[in-house]
Amino acid sequence: MTTLPPIDTPYMLEFLVGLLNTPSPTGFTESAVAYTEQALRVFPFLEITRTPKGALVATWPGEKSEAPRALTAHTDTLGAMVKEIKANGRLKLTKIGGFGWNAAEGEGCTIFTNRGEKVRGSILLTMASSHVYGSKFNEVRRDDENIEVRLDARTSSKEETRALGIEVGDFVAFDPRVELTNGFVRSRHLDDKACVANLVAAIKALNDAGLQPQQTTTFHISNYEEVGHGAAAGLPGDLTELVSVDMAAIGEGQTSDEFHATLCVKDSGGPYHHGLSNKLRKLAEAHGILYKVDIYPYYGSDGEAYWRAGGNVAVALIGPGVDASHNYERTHTDALEATTNWIVAYLLAE
Repeated sequence: MTTLPPIDTPYMLEFLVGLLNTPSPTGFTESAVAYTEQALRVFPFLEITRTPKGALVATWPGEKSEAPRALTAHTDTLGAMVKEIKANGRLKLTKIGGFGWNAAEGEGCTIFTNRGEKVRGSILLTMASSHVYGSKFNEVRRDDENIEVRLDARTSSKEETRALGIEVGDFVAFDPRVELTNGFVRSRHLDDKACVANLVAAIKALNDAGLQPQQTTTFHISNYEEVGHGAAAGLPGDLTELVSVDMAAIGEGQTSDEFHATLCVKDSGGPYHHGLSNKLRKLAEAHGILYKVDIYPYYGSDGEAYWRAGGNVAVALIGPGVDASHNYERTHTDALEATTNWIVAYLLAE
């Protein structure tokens, strides 16, 4: 077993908490991308650019450049937009990303108006009181028609809500409710902000140790993954490998857990590249990184978005185990450290 440079775990967690507290539903990611860019600007060796689509791209010249590589993670999250201002002044929403309304029911939220105001509210069932609606509270379907936002403002009409600056098309971000407790991180949107923190912490670990990647490496921070096309553009044309870093889903029938990193070998898009997956397995084993291998039938990644857009390189997927994905999520520091170490091992590998 060879020794990897140490991970600055407090730094990683501090960065992660800040990113989780930066709202970024898909389509409204500028603040989160800027937060990540600010962290990366500390490292002068990174060549940092933005794509026209708004993704962040940072390239680190390696000791060699004949086989350039890339890693990708995404800052965009689940969220919503205002679909309609109802006659009673409340809001009907349209979802951003794949989740059920039951996963967001009762959550606090912020509406970002086009005028720059922020209006607070709560995501509720239209029949939210069991004292009023009785059994209907449990029976009513949680769907777009029966979910609304109750605004924390004095409004009972469409006109009064519009006077607040709210209009159709405004973005709605769900409260993350970040908490660090007993080694766990629980929050909405660990998918995929945990993995952005993994990438930033890996870069810092190499820099602190006076090391650089074996091959020139591009770090691609995408902003449209939750709707399926994040890494479809913005990656260099001379890549030989792409590692997508995204959360590992935990549940019945899965091997993943909150204390390990996971190698996903197949998901809804089919198998990942067997050779690159095996390369990552060998790296983990050589460095004593605890990992699982898993398959996710209802999951897709930016690596597949890249493939579908014509990317002609080997693609693999790793990430920390995250419980209750696309809900109120949780992972453990052990999984975050394991994933970061795996990234470091990959950056240093031939």
